[in-house]
Amino acid sequence: MKADKAEKRIAELTRLINYHNHLYYQQDKSEITDFEFDQLLKELETLEKNFPNFALPESPTQRVGGAITKKFESVQHKYPMLSLGNTYSKEELLEFHERVKKGLEQDQVEYICELKFDGLAISLLYEDGLLIRAATRGDGVQGDDITINAKTIRSLPLRVQSEDFPAYFEVRGEVFMPIKVFNRLNSAIIEENLQLEALGKKTKPTLANPRNTASGTMKMQNSAVVASREMDCFLYAITTSDMKFKSHEEGLTKMMEMGFNVSNTFRKCNSIESVFSFIDEWEAKRHDLPLETDGIVIKVNGLENQEILGFTAKSPRWAIAYKYKSESAESRLNSITYQVGRTGAITPVANLAPVQLAGTTVKRASLHNSNEIKRLDLHEGDIVWVEKGGEIIPKIISVNTSKRVPNATPVKYIEDCPECGAHLVRKEGEAVHYCPNERTCPPQVLGRIEHFISRNAMDIEHLGPKTIEGLIKKGLVKNPADLYGLSFDQLNGLQFEFTEEQIGELKKRSIQEKSAKNIIASIEKSKNVPFRRVLFALGIRYVGKTVAEKLVEHFFNLENLKKANFEALVEVPEIGDRIAESLINYFKNDHNLELVQRLSDFGVCLKGEEFDTNETREQILTGLSFVISGVFEHYERDELKSLIKSIGGKTVSSISKSTNYLLAGDKVGPSKLEKAAKMEVKLLSEKEFREMISAE
Repeated sequence: MKADKAEKRIAELTRLINYHNHLYYQQDKSEITDFEFDQLLKELETLEKNFPNFALPESPTQRVGGAITKKFESVQHKYPMLSLGNTYSKEELLEFHERVKKGLEQDQVEYICELKFDGLAISLLYEDGLLIRAATRGDGVQGDDITINAKTIRSLPLRVQSEDFPAYFEVRGEVFMPIKVFNRLNSAIIEENLQLEALGKKTKPTLANPRNTASGTMKMQNSAVVASREMDCFLYAITTSDMKFKSHEEGLTKMMEMGFNVSNTFRKCNSIESVFSFIDEWEAKRHDLPLETDGIVIKVNGLENQEILGFTAKSPRWAIAYKYKSESAESRLNSITYQVGRTGAITPVANLAPVQLAGTTVKRASLHNSNEIKRLDLHEGDIVWVEKGGEIIPKIISVNTSKRVPNATPVKYIEDCPECGAHLVRKEGEAVHYCPNERTCPPQVLGRIEHFISRNAMDIEHLGPKTIEGLIKKGLVKNPADLYGLSFDQLNGLQFEFTEEQIGELKKRSIQEKSAKNIIASIEKSKNVPFRRVLFALGIRYVGKTVAEKLVEHFFNLENLKKANFEALVEVPEIGDRIAESLINYFKNDHNLELVQRLSDFGVCLKGEEFDTNETREQILTGLSFVISGVFEHYERDELKSLIKSIGGKTVSSISKSTNYLLAGDKVGPSKLEKAAKMEVKLLSEKEFREMISAE
């Protein structure tokens, strides 16, 4: 076949196969037989093999997998993937409704109710209608790039079906494993185990539940195996600055028009009573679905109302998840251990006789605090009811007092720290006990350093918990500032011991030359981390990421923050009495002051970024227009738009002869590259752009 005919046929087959895929997987229809479909796919595979330069990005051959991924790169989300607040009662849901009404100053609120599917949250970026990136939720700020594996999901459009779509947009949803696939995999494992038993060999554990299996599948290195597991995905949100929607419902409708697999189970409710009816209706019906669900998500429908309500640091104020009653089981309380967190907070943990619950073996459950132990009236050896809160975290919900042993001893909360022996303290009005020995209590030292180096804080790589534990035991590190005093010679070949928690034994490890170099380089690199993250990294009680950002925005540098009194602190938006008191107490402590002074001496950034008002800098892009495409290392797209505008330039959505530059990031849209070449528009990399705007 000649090249021109091959190119035309490849395009025709790609369109045709994607059309039949969409019919089969999203509309449950079939216009051709399986044999005919397979023949079309084989023809396309052969043509692409012979003419690889004509293969299209949305080719259905990508869905069969085959690529091996050694490492899943970490990527930053355009918008944080926040978790939802949970409720388990209609009374709490009614309280949510009252908060929404108060926040909007409205008596009537329109909601969208959706089933809460049990799987893996996913973010999908599309440019010019083409899928350019798929990422896991991760920690909400950064996730793993799983694009190769996501492309194996046949219900997921590689290119949108509609002719009318935003130039750049993100959709979010839930990847899940259908129950029939999960059961099929477990049946295969059971069958294999019978053969292994007959040979006297070790058997394999069966899969715990579809949710965990879905998560593990999407992180598999071999995309062909992922494809064989027939994963599916429901999408439930779209975000774009290129197209305006008035409501969440409108966004869902648009997603369906573009060919996305949106569950048709959602419903618009004009009252809280209608929401309750939806919840009651699906409590039993959900078990007939081909996938697992664990509740209902309730969202304010109007997008303008969502903006008014805004967000807390962890979740939107305009949405909540109602969880159905979880599975519960009886178990015996064997003992209680007490864990010490990085802030010194003591968490009691119940050690239980192993019990099967929601597909997993439960041996431990959190008891939260002394109030919870008192509420449960726990006695030694009690038979307790265990439940998975949200079917994830085990908790004790009650005691079966009818099975209590006569003369059983009531559980008494400890008075001294189990790690360092310091007498515990409990502030008035708080439920949690604390160990006050911040400086030398081992779990607190370890926890503070682990927090300090974490990805959302200083992002110091190559330092795992075991290495930190070893450095602490060697006396090389006592607080975060000590990290900056480490040298290559100290680390190279260093041998140390750490505790293997699962078996309770000491293990030996040594730091090799390459690891030592990587650790030193990562520590040095962290000196450039912005002050807002440094402030969060300090681990000041109640100062999370959002609070740290607000404080830096208001006070700019550490010196101003240290001098701020209570009145000045509470003037900052979202800074209440408790946070203000915690900050004042932190900077009253001589050891904390010594710590931040040492960080400053080592060159760690302790001030915010000042806005450059230099007139020459402001006008540097005057008269220049940019089209932005792709994913960038140092900027979000909205940041780039604001930055270009602030220094005299302008951004446009499509390339024309009057466009000066195509600012191209990773995974730039192929159609934009082609158009830029045709229009002779200069291509600008992120590095070149940064050099351009830094020129004086």
